[in-house]
Amino acid sequence: MPVKHQPVYEITIPECDGDVLQIQDLHFAYPDGHVALQGVSLNLCEGEKVALVGPNGAGKSTLMLHLNGILREDGDIFIGGMSIDEQNLPIIRAMVGLVFQNPDDQLFSPTVFDDVAFGPLHMGLPEDEVHIRVEEALAAVQMNGFGERLSHHLSMGQKKRIAIATVLAMRPQILVLDEPSAGLDPRTRRALINFLDELPITMLISTHDIRMVKELFPRMIIMDEGIIVADGSTVELLNDAALLQDHGLEIP
Repeated sequence: MPVKHQPVYEITIPECDGDVLQIQDLHFAYPDGHVALQGVSLNLCEGEKVALVGPNGAGKSTLMLHLNGILREDGDIFIGGMSIDEQNLPIIRAMVGLVFQNPDDQLFSPTVFDDVAFGPLHMGLPEDEVHIRVEEALAAVQMNGFGERLSHHLSMGQKKRIAIATVLAMRPQILVLDEPSAGLDPRTRRALINFLDELPITMLISTHDIRMVKELFPRMIIMDEGIIVADGSTVELLNDAALLQDHGLEIP
């Protein structure tokens, strides 16, 4: 039985024409018939840091996998004004820095340097430029001097920073992270929050960490059963206990 569409919670947010990201009426169903996205539309502008929250199975990860063409289905998606098609796909994948929840899914090379250099090398950049980008990316995540370390010997927090560096080396327009604080101890979680707060890049982050959302993200989007049910001010949405309870979210 199809899920009944619910009205978007009305909260005034800053005008945004979606100069970084535009999604218009995106639908997606998996081969087994499970409907994961039901008419998702949203805009994201340069410099915004937006949290994407909702219960397990809400469609958050499915949505993120559409942003660089890993999944493709009915609906329009534009990254920096470019549609996701075969011709644009290599450029789009450099523009969207997608970081998975488990960094071991992203780190597979012998050394940290090799992992961070992988993207720029496959962009066809000359060796000197690759080295510059690797050093810049490692500096951005405060992992200078780790280039020769073995990725699988690092702590979880260090691996997450290196995973972010692998996409920063491609100089993306938008950083997309799936559950970045999952599995971190309190000290490492705090360091990650401080790092994300200081990082000057547009972000869309899927998370169950409501305390991090409250601290870090001015705008919050709530998804449930493949639908955006609320999009607005984090402060106002988190003050609506009934809304949070209806959609399986922690009340801060």
